[in-house]
Amino acid sequence: MNIRRVLLYLLLIFTLAAPNTIYAVLPSEMLDDPVLEERAREISKNLRCLVCQNQNIDESDAPLAADLRILVRERLVAGDSNEEVLDYIVARYGEFVLLNPRIGLHTILLWISMPLFFISGAVFLFFLAKKQKKLKASNEIILTEEEQAILERLKKDSD
Repeated sequence: MNIRRVLLYLLLIFTLAAPNTIYAVLPSEMLDDPVLEERAREISKNLRCLVCQNQNIDESDAPLAADLRILVRERLVAGDSNEEVLDYIVARYGEFVLLNPRIGLHTILLWISMPLFFISGAVFLFFLAKKQKKLKASNEIILTEEEQAILERLKKDSD
């Protein structure tokens, strides 16, 4: 194998192994203060792009995501804390904008539904198995001693 092919394979391996997170934040959106910019990035990691729905707003190049990034930075420059920025965004766009929804009374059903379905399924299967066992037991034929003797004689005759 020549060196060119080896280098090509190495380039391919490093390209596939490299992290594929691409940020859509434009330089014009970035804040001059590195501390505020870092806070904006932390907040943006928790906000869903409402157009893409499976990306955070830093990774999305949708116009709405750009508007949200700018809004986050404007609120930070205005002096809001990270929690205040998130509360402001949620108040405008709803809980769906959060990639990790908050636990509250309105979302408790979502958080406990899977364990409830699992437990109810296990209880259903338990009672179903118990019923099948009872049904099987009730289908057994109980013979008298005379009938048992006749059955044994018939078995011997057929052998």
